[in-house]
Amino acid sequence: MRLYIIRHGETVWNTKRRLQGQTDTQLNENGRELARITAQALKDVPFDLAFTSPLRRAAETAEIILNGREVPLKMEERIREISFGVLEGRCILPEFHEIDDPGFHYFFDAPEKYCPPAGGESLDSLSARTGNFLDELREKEAFQDKTILISTHGAASRALLGCITGCPRSEFWGTGVPKNCSVSIIDLVDGRWVVTARDITYY
Repeated sequence: MRLYIIRHGETVWNTKRRLQGQTDTQLNENGRELARITAQALKDVPFDLAFTSPLRRAAETAEIILNGREVPLKMEERIREISFGVLEGRCILPEFHEIDDPGFHYFFDAPEKYCPPAGGESLDSLSARTGNFLDELREKEAFQDKTILISTHGAASRALLGCITGCPRSEFWGTGVPKNCSVSIIDLVDGRWVVTARDITYY
């Protein structure tokens, strides 16, 4: 089995540095163009099926990647982005003073110390549901020889990789938040996930 894990294309809220979380934003035109460039780069990858977060920005990214192919696309709740609760929609740039939670910066700076805002989701919860999804893929006999596209989000994609690598929470982000339409490739080898490539961009 080979997985291609992609972060969705750019949105208006990405450009304005607003917390999206589970708010159902959509791609902007640049985000669609990034997805089209990525689709061209992946045109020879023989995808057998695809899973997408139900949020529109991820689903549209998958649809652009798979345009013209007869590849089943399934909505998967477990790869939906983390929720930021009451902070969704707020700008994270300090000069705008929209984040009134003094500990929120830990989300990016020290994830092991992060506590979600009211109505938000913890990193433990995110890792549990994405890990459950990976376990189900690994155990499904019909998927063993398949090539699968997974269209998801920044934190959700990092949680998927964290479940595979077993990295400590302090290293959740690795080299940083993945770029829009960046792709990581994961192979199942002798029953174990192996990271073959990480954060590839084609633009």
